[in-house]
Amino acid sequence: MEDEMVRSAQRFVNTVYGENKIGVKVEEDGKTGWQLMYALTRALQYELGITDLSNNFGPTTLSTLEATWPSIGFRDTPANVTMIIQSALYAKGYDGSGINGIYDERTEAAVALMKRRMGVTAAFPGSDLVPKVFKALLTMDAYVVVNNGSDTVRAIQQWLNGRYTGRRDFFVMPCDGHFSRDVAKSMIYAVQYEIGMADGVADGWFGNQTEAGLGEHVLTVGAAGNWVRLFSAAMMFNQRFDAFTAAFESTLATAVRSFQRFAALEETGKADVRTWASLLVSYGDQDRKGGACDCTTRITNARAATLKAEGIRIVGRYLTPGGSSLPEKQIQSGELDTIAFNDLRCFPIYQTWNRSADDFYYGAGVHAALAAIDWAKFYGFKNGTTIYFAVDYDAVDWEVTEYIIPHFKGIFRAIGENSSYNVGIYGPRNVCRRVHNQGYAVTSFVSDMSSGFSGNLGYPLPSNWAFDQIVTKWVGSGEGRIEIDVDIVSGRDDGQDSFDTPLDPTGLDTDFDDSYHDAALKDVQDYLVSIGVPETGGDEWNDDDWATIGGISTTEAFESVIRMDPLFTDLARVLRVRKALVQAPVLWELRKWNPLDKFADDAVKDGDRDDSSTGWGQIFAATAIKARNHCIDQGIINGSRLTDADMASVWNRLHEDTIYNITTAAYVTLWDAAEIGVARPGLNTSDSDSQAILARYNGTGDGAEKYGRELIGLYQVLEQYNGTIRTS
Repeated sequence: MEDEMVRSAQRFVNTVYGENKIGVKVEEDGKTGWQLMYALTRALQYELGITDLSNNFGPTTLSTLEATWPSIGFRDTPANVTMIIQSALYAKGYDGSGINGIYDERTEAAVALMKRRMGVTAAFPGSDLVPKVFKALLTMDAYVVVNNGSDTVRAIQQWLNGRYTGRRDFFVMPCDGHFSRDVAKSMIYAVQYEIGMADGVADGWFGNQTEAGLGEHVLTVGAAGNWVRLFSAAMMFNQRFDAFTAAFESTLATAVRSFQRFAALEETGKADVRTWASLLVSYGDQDRKGGACDCTTRITNARAATLKAEGIRIVGRYLTPGGSSLPEKQIQSGELDTIAFNDLRCFPIYQTWNRSADDFYYGAGVHAALAAIDWAKFYGFKNGTTIYFAVDYDAVDWEVTEYIIPHFKGIFRAIGENSSYNVGIYGPRNVCRRVHNQGYAVTSFVSDMSSGFSGNLGYPLPSNWAFDQIVTKWVGSGEGRIEIDVDIVSGRDDGQDSFDTPLDPTGLDTDFDDSYHDAALKDVQDYLVSIGVPETGGDEWNDDDWATIGGISTTEAFESVIRMDPLFTDLARVLRVRKALVQAPVLWELRKWNPLDKFADDAVKDGDRDDSSTGWGQIFAATAIKARNHCIDQGIINGSRLTDADMASVWNRLHEDTIYNITTAAYVTLWDAAEIGVARPGLNTSDSDSQAILARYNGTGDGAEKYGRELIGLYQVLEQYNGTIRTS
């Protein structure tokens, strides 16, 4: 929403300061935001004589402000400084008295109101603006409940501000009714101050000294005072109690036992050290013994003995290689037999890189799922096993929305359709919580060891946690020495203690080797030209059509198929078919796409017809329904059978979702084989059967027979390269 006084504030900072003085210019759109607050921060630094301007209101800004204007009110403060204050007040929704440069009664009233809402009137009485409050003013923090926040949480925030803002390193936190990273760190400061740490010693990080101090403040029923207030606040922030109280009563003790049971702590009903630790910091007490671990090192008999001596019974191991730096990260040959022989269990982890937002999107999720299925079957993990897919970085909330959730949607759909495995997630608390809430993960493996992650600070342990990673350490000695990440166990996943016979990967297709790119493209072009299909155009096109509709050349069709090669490879491996059998019709249909195809698609969109062949593989919705139902009936894929009532939704997905279309094309080849009475295609299907299957892709009759004859040649060109690559 636009606000004229916010626009005036933006105009003020641009006119009086602008790029020449503070290095930035803000958009004068009347909308409040960080851009304006950063500019006002730079303007204040300019007025203070600071030359190295920054968006951050840091220690230099604060100390200089304290020395220059320790308290701003009805005094001879420069008009520009007062206008900075008034502009910031408007940006935060307070009356800034017209940005007149005079700290008048309206300005005074606005500052006093803001301080009351912060809870700092006792610490900073009156209506003057003191440096710590000035620092808070130049943020987008709210001091009223917003976005369905909690009044009780806000009361805690105000109490913390009021009690501790006089300490050197404690700054005014938001009072918006939401637990957050800043609130979580402020809680640790508060505990350290109550323990008796001096300014400069208290640092907001949970360490040995803090843990030792808490050992002297175990709380039980009957306790009262500020320690109980802090503990009940910590319980509130972790969503385990619903009151902020100074009295430790039986209701709080009951809630504590429930939390201790949930977090796999000893059920004492007391505010003991381990309970305090688990409430205040994601990793809790790192001296706890874990019932599980994960590691990048092969489990040998000697190492298994070490783990058992540590009380560990479940081991997390990786399905995928770790590169030259971690040669044993991937499960090694015979290792699962060793794990089972030593009465240990194993849960699988799938991770390639997964350490930045760019690694996550729907298509990558589908690829990860299909590759994980392939690896899990290779190792013999049984149906019902949960595979944990990694989010190994500190994804902020908007990245979870834009990247992580679509990625796991792809994983969930592909795992559910193509296997009987379950989807788990490895990552920070907020990531695990949000993916689980979407229904895309059954259990979470929480990276709580990374306590500084924004996705851990300010978030409770997810309700579906199975493993809680708390510390890395070396255990054992000699041949049994091994570095592990210690994982607390909830009991929601016990891993596997026996394994199926591994599926033989011999002869399966592998990813395309780009060194063959140019040769393969030329051979495809030459073959298509030999059967009357030039690089561009063709019998079904005229020049106007090509220019108007935007036809696809042989090169473009080939490049599209190569770009989607991981999907073709994954489908071929999971279904145990030749990759070229799916590539050939898709490449052909891309190249042969013509104006009639567009007109037919438009007719479906306009409601003038019910169905058309559409998407990369030019598949009718009716065909997709039959093919998918066949695969469901044969136990090849999972899902509910489709009916004619699903026609529109299936067509839309075929038209809009390339991954769904290509996947369906693979299922169509299996259905085609059944329709013409030949064996299900596999790794050794003859060219004659492949030609018949490809012909049926186009239907029946003379046209289909011609289609099969044309496509078997394209199949053979593609298979020539696929075969060379998989045997090299």
